[in-house]
Parts: sequence; C-alpha cells; structure tokens
Amino acid sequence: MYEARIYEHSDYRMPRHIRTDYYLRKEDVPQPVITESQKPYNDVAAETFGPLDKYVPENDNVPDYNGMPLEEWKAAIRKDVDERFGPTPDDLVPAGDEAFAPVAGQRERIEETARGTFIQIWPNRQFFPFDPRPEDVHIDSIAHGLANICRYSGAVEKTYSVAEHSVHTARWLRLRYGVTSALCALLHDSPEALSGFGDVGRPVKGKVPFIGETEDNIYRKAVAPRFGLPLVLPAEVHEADSRIIADEVAANLAPMDWHARYSDPLGVQIRCWYPEQAREEFLATFEALMDCRARGME
Repeated sequence: MYEARIYEHSDYRMPRHIRTDYYLRKEDVPQPVITESQKPYNDVAAETFGPLDKYVPENDNVPDYNGMPLEEWKAAIRKDVDERFGPTPDDLVPAGDEAFAPVAGQRERIEETARGTFIQIWPNRQFFPFDPRPEDVHIDSIAHGLANICRYSGAVEKTYSVAEHSVHTARWLRLRYGVTSALCALLHDSPEALSGFGDVGRPVKGKVPFIGETEDNIYRKAVAPRFGLPLVLPAEVHEADSRIIADEVAANLAPMDWHARYSDPLGVQIRCWYPEQAREEFLATFEALMDCRARGME
C-alpha cells in the first residue's frame, strides 16, 4: 500500500481529503524489473500466424455504386424514388396550377406550412417568425420564453434572464416616462422568445443584420399591434436598455475592458431570479401596466 502524499504545483494543490494514491510521482512507484529481453513482436507473429504480408491500406473513398456503372446506379435510384414518392418535378408536365395540386392526404400538411417555417412556443403553440401575426402572440408564451433565456450568452455568474432585464427596465421607466414607455420596455425583447434566435449579443447582431431585421419585423407586425403599442420604440426605451448594461455587468459578469463603455447605470438592483419567479414578475408587471392603461393613467 502506497502512502498518500500531497504535491504542490505552480497552479494547483491537491486537497488533503481527496485520495492521492492515483497522483503519485512516477519515481515513487516501484517499477517492474525486466530480467531478460522480451521477444520481438515480429517473431511472435511469425511463429503463431506465419509470415505477415505487407499491409496495404484499403481505399474507402473509391465510390462503389453497388458494382454498377454510375449512370445505371443513378437510374436505379431514380426509379426507386419514383416508386416510393411519385414522379419528381422534372417528370411533371406543365399544365397550370392543376399539375402541382396536392394529392389526397397532403393538402393539410401543405396548408400548415404555407406560412413558412414555425417554432414551438410555450406551451404547445406555433409561431411563424417570417410571417408574424398579432393573433399568434400570447403574453404567457412570451413571459415563459424570456424567463428561460439567459442574457449575455450565458456568460454570467448567476443565471440572469431576459425577463428580469425587461422587468427592471420597465419599472424604472414607469416612474419617469409613464405607462406606454414602460410597456414598450417590458416587451421590447419579446421577439427573442418568438424568433428562434434567443438573446443574441450586440456585436453579433451588428455583423448579421438579418437577425435584427427579423426581430424588428416581429415587433412591428405582431407584438406592437397585439398590445396597442407604437410601432417604433421610444428613444427613452433604447436609452434605458443601454444604461442597464452597466448595472448588469457590475453585478453579474467577470470584469472586462469593454464594460467601461457603460458607465451610466440606472441604479437598479439585479436579483438573478430563477425562471419561475422571473416569469411571475414579468406577468405581474404586465398586468399592472395594462390595468394602469385601462384606468387612463399615463
């Protein structure tokens, strides 16, 4: 039985409560003594299997086509596809729209995807990011989605959701600019729960304009009309959305040089709510603001 020892390294020290018999220095472990030379492996192979021929690697990159000429193989694949799925578009004779009419059993599937691709939003709803409509927007789906999306690509010390970010921004604006600005702030990131992109950092959005354009389209065509908000976010919402970064990075990110660009915080307290709490706070803020608006409060 070897004695457990502790060894100090330049950047690591093994805790004493951890077994260290697996971490002994090589020179501390007795080595077996070889008293006679071992047999060469080639001799063993020759005695057991006979002389070994030179190994020639097989070239797995040469196409086989099941032993058929290439054109014959293509024809066989085409025939199999036609038998399984019907003629391909190259075989269809143009005859107006009738030539492309869906066959029985396919109409429902085609109509379902006529609006383009969709994503599932909570709990079991469809949302079409490239054909956004107000009737597809649900506040509980937005709240749930944003509560489960982490800010800063997850590079935070503790989970910090887009929902919490939106709540802090909205509550700060409510006291200074009124109900409409607060509602816009609460829902300004709602496309992140509806687009399929999630929270994408500003540097990336700047290089991929399509992401921002898709999110703007969702907000203008679906979110704003659904909740009676202005199609263009007020300037104070953009300002607060940038200023709160100073609060967030100071509270929840490891220091980096780029943080210095954000030196005018809102002064809000970042709490790092867990998702269920963030969802409830988001919905409570929404209901309170909608109630204020229904009462005619500014």
